[in-house]
Amino acid sequence: MGIASFFKRQFSSVIEWTDQQPEVLLYKFPAVTDEIKNASKLVVSPGQGCLLVYEGKITDVITEEGIYDLETDNHPFITNLVKLRQLFESEHKMHLYFYRKAAALNQPWGTPSPIKYMDSQYNIPVELGMYGNYSMQISNAVLLFKDLIGSKNLYTTTESKNLLLSRLPQTIISTLAQSKLSYLDIDAALDKLSQTLQQKLNAEFESLGLQLLNFKIQGTSFDQKTQERVGKIADITAESRAAAEGGLSYLEIEKLKALRDAARNEGGIAGAGVQLGFGLEMGKVLNDKKEEITAVHDQTDPVVQLKKLKLLLDEGILTQEEFDGKKKEILNKM
Repeated sequence: MGIASFFKRQFSSVIEWTDQQPEVLLYKFPAVTDEIKNASKLVVSPGQGCLLVYEGKITDVITEEGIYDLETDNHPFITNLVKLRQLFESEHKMHLYFYRKAAALNQPWGTPSPIKYMDSQYNIPVELGMYGNYSMQISNAVLLFKDLIGSKNLYTTTESKNLLLSRLPQTIISTLAQSKLSYLDIDAALDKLSQTLQQKLNAEFESLGLQLLNFKIQGTSFDQKTQERVGKIADITAESRAAAEGGLSYLEIEKLKALRDAARNEGGIAGAGVQLGFGLEMGKVLNDKKEEITAVHDQTDPVVQLKKLKLLLDEGILTQEEFDGKKKEILNKM
């Protein structure tokens, strides 16, 4: 060891975090052999806090800005001179960890892969992606140090984001299952869903010394297969509503469509003996429905009959000529 280096290490110094970067949440002050000399000055600036780890134990947490005198067993000159057998290195080690008190704002996030869950309303598999932003803050520096930092010299917003993304998918799945939100309802419930996810994630993060602030879901996206399933269900839903308006069920409409298509196709049901039973059943359904529509009874509501007629016309089951004739017949009875 050079004489100049020896004397340089013996004088008390001013310790401060001068080049604080916005992406750094915790920073270990670099000190040679971690021998902080007695009577050194510690400067804690606004928006900062400091952990003092002395001889392997957290001895103090400074949360207020100001200038502090440090008291250690490392007295200038004396300590190192009596530690000759240890190459002038003292066993009295002090580590200083500065941490950011202010929140890290507007941190973007997105699910790293699609989240798979079963839609509660339609019972179909759904793959969902989400994205948004959040703010995060150190709420308990001691817990953060014990459970996450360990021997690290630095803890960044990237590391905290990785922690968030590791917990997020399962939390989203359980939340959607408990809330029974269908894919049709998710976009309308993003604010409420954001609040619920923030509360659940904070329940875990609080034990690690972190706190989520202003967690927001800005949008969702579905994979191609899910969009195709959604489109099919939307079509079925629209047709079911149209059928209900005409006094028929969706199943009845589909059977009538199948019979209509078979009647137009010479090689269809009529020419396939293996499907003869199905064709006879379709014929029975058609005859039953035509009898219901064309039979005019005193107790039957003509408005309902007209709606059924219009529905069958729209589906191509009745021709325009048949529709006009039955419509005229019903109106003449009114």
